[in-house]
Amino acid sequence: MKKTLSLISLFLIYIHLYSQNTFVFFGSFNRDKTTEGIYVYLLDTIKGKLSKVTSLKGILNPSFLTLSPDGQYMYACTESKTPGAGSVSSFRFDPKNKKLTFINSQKSGGENPVYVSVHKNGRWLVNANYTEGSVSAYPISGNGTIHPAVQNFQFSEGSINKDRQDRSHVHAAVFSPDFTQIFFPDLGADRIRMYNFENDSTEPLQPAKQSFVATTLGSGPRHFTFHPNGKFAYCIEELGGAVIAYRYDNSSLESIQRINTHTDQYKEDFESSDVHISPDGRFLYASNRGAENNIAVFSILEDGTLKNIGYQPTFGKQARLFALDESGKFLIVTSASSGDVVVFKRNPETGLLKKVGRKTKIYGASCVKIRKY
Repeated sequence: MKKTLSLISLFLIYIHLYSQNTFVFFGSFNRDKTTEGIYVYLLDTIKGKLSKVTSLKGILNPSFLTLSPDGQYMYACTESKTPGAGSVSSFRFDPKNKKLTFINSQKSGGENPVYVSVHKNGRWLVNANYTEGSVSAYPISGNGTIHPAVQNFQFSEGSINKDRQDRSHVHAAVFSPDFTQIFFPDLGADRIRMYNFENDSTEPLQPAKQSFVATTLGSGPRHFTFHPNGKFAYCIEELGGAVIAYRYDNSSLESIQRINTHTDQYKEDFESSDVHISPDGRFLYASNRGAENNIAVFSILEDGTLKNIGYQPTFGKQARLFALDESGKFLIVTSASSGDVVVFKRNPETGLLKKVGRKTKIYGASCVKIRKY
C-alpha cells in the first residue's frame, strides 16, 4: 500500500513539474518604451492558469513575436508609427533562469512591421511591413544577432477599397511546410504573394513560378496557415470576413472554398484577424474582432474544405491574435483594445472551446506564442 502511494506521489510530482515548463510569450502595444512591452508567463497545463514570470521594457510596440526553432531566441517586430523607424529585434530566452535579454535590432524598412518568421535552420528572419507594403530578409548569427537586411521588396498595387487598400499592405510572412517557399498575404492588393526561398543563397527570396494568387476584390487577405499534412492552406480575410481554403500541390495554390468566419447576423465590420489549425489537423479556428468578438470553429473535411460548427466569444475587445499549445489542449486569445488574455480548454473530439480560469490583464495585448521547454 505504501509503495502504491509513493508511486502515486511521484506521478503527481512529475505531472506538476511537467505542467510548469510551458512558457507563454506576449507582445503588446505599449505605446511607451518606459513601460513593459513583452511579457513571459508560465502555463499550468493541468488547470490552464497563467503565472507571470518576467517582462521587458525598452521596446516600443512589440506587436508580433516569433521564436527560433530551438526556442533559445525570440524575435519581435516593433511598430514605430513613424516613417522609416520600424525595427525587428532579437532576444535571448533562458527558461532555467526565466530571463529574457535583449540582443540587438535592425531597421525593418518601414514604420509598421507586423509579422516576422524564422527559417527552420534558424539562420534567416523574414519581415512583413504593413504600411509600406514591403518584405525584408535578414541573416541571423548563431548567437541570435540579426544582421542588416540583404533584400527588401517594395510593392505598390492597391485594390477597390480606397480607405483600406490605397496601396499594398503586406500583413504576414509564412513559410511552406518544407521551407522552400514563403507566402505574403497582401491586404492592400488582394493578393497572396509567393516567393521561392533558397536558404543557401546570399539573397534567399527568389521569384516563384506562380508569383501570386488573386483573392476576392476587397477581401483583404491577412494571415495564412498550412494544414499539418502539407496538402492544404488557409487564408483569413480581414475585410471580407471569410477563410479561403487552398489545395497546395507542386508549389502552387488552388482555391477550393471560401467560407464566412462571421455569423449571418453581420454584413460588415468583420475585422477577421487570425487563423490556426489544431495539431491533430481536425479543426480550424478563425478570429473576428469587429462587430463580433469571437472565434469561429470549423471542422476540416478530408478534401480540405471547412464546415462551421460553432462560435466562441473571446470575452474581450479586438481579439487580435491567438495560439494553440503544441498538445492542442489549450487555446489562448489576446484582445488588444480591452487588454484581456483568456485561456480556453479545447475539446479534442468536438473541437469546441471552454474558458478556464480568470482573465489576465495585459495592456494592449496583441500577440501570443506558446512553447514547452
